[in-house]
Amino acid sequence: MATYVVGDIQGCYDPLMRLLDKANFDANKDTLYCVGDLVNRGPKSLKTLRFLMSLEDKCVTVLGNHDIHLLAMIYGIRKPRTGDTLNKILDASEVDNISTWLRRQPLLYKSKKHKTILCHAGIYPWWTIKKATHLAREVESVFQNENQCRDLLTHIYSNRPVKWSNDLTGVERHRFIINAFTRMRFCSPKGRLNFSDSGYATKITKNRIPWFDYKNSSLDEWRIVFGHWSSAGFIFRRNYLGLDTGCVWGGQLTMAKLPKSLDNPIKIYQERN
Repeated sequence: MATYVVGDIQGCYDPLMRLLDKANFDANKDTLYCVGDLVNRGPKSLKTLRFLMSLEDKCVTVLGNHDIHLLAMIYGIRKPRTGDTLNKILDASEVDNISTWLRRQPLLYKSKKHKTILCHAGIYPWWTIKKATHLAREVESVFQNENQCRDLLTHIYSNRPVKWSNDLTGVERHRFIINAFTRMRFCSPKGRLNFSDSGYATKITKNRIPWFDYKNSSLDEWRIVFGHWSSAGFIFRRNYLGLDTGCVWGGQLTMAKLPKSLDNPIKIYQERN
């Protein structure tokens, strides 16, 4: 009964299958965690979704920004962007089932067994785990109502507000929560999110610091597993495991076998597209 977690798949179905074969993944007893961005830019997004949905409760995923973009496209809120590879999903006979399945996926998932938290981009450094979980559930409850989800998706595409405040309400509050969980990379020491830079080492300054370089004592007993940041590549620290190694950009798809303890070794598997 092993648990594996895989980085941003983005429609890279074939390397995903090779990774699972390499690990002798058994869908009857093993579980696959995904850090979001299941679809888009890669060649086989529909096939990827069909496979993950077929795993039922043996697949656990959080939503990434590309998954939310797909939902917005299904509902006619967004138009295709350059490089999108989502047409087969939009034309699929089961597109309604896909949208329902996506809407029911969380922004944050906690496994007490593995002391692991999944999220696509990360945990805003000024939120405790308790606060982050509460805020994730707040947005998830909106997504699970189709009409409310449609309405929210029409208003989320903005970078503002860039800083959290407990006084935020309505769309601005939900937009910040979604942006933090699915788009965050750099933060300023005053808590402002930076959405203009997607690079990594050469972009770090005193006012532009990776979110995981801030001390957050509420994370001390948890491993945060995330994706979203291909230019940062593989991040491996006691409390942080970054798995977006840019498979869709010519890099590798990375998967880890989760141990039960933070201090036990992690087995890593990688495959190119």
